[in-house]
Amino acid sequence: MYWLYLLGSIACLGLAMHRSMPTLGVLVLLAGSLGLMVAFLLGWLHSRISSSSRDAAHIMSAEELRQLREQAEARKSSRGEFPGNP
Repeated sequence: MYWLYLLGSIACLGLAMHRSMPTLGVLVLLAGSLGLMVAFLLGWLHSRISSSSRDAAHIMSAEELRQLREQAEARKSSRGEFPGNP
């Protein structure tokens, strides 16, 4: 979706370069081109950040973490390993 902002920005910039446009029209098109470019950059950054973030469903609760620690301690004690021994 954000790629459409880039295309709109390029289109506004191309129309602003047209010689027969009045000055006010050129300024409006340049402002639109700048606004669409900022919208493109924000959309692109949002997609990059959201693709690299973790899903909150994979975060363990304190209770699950406690249970895993207890299981690990039970496995260590059943094998006869102690925390000080490698």
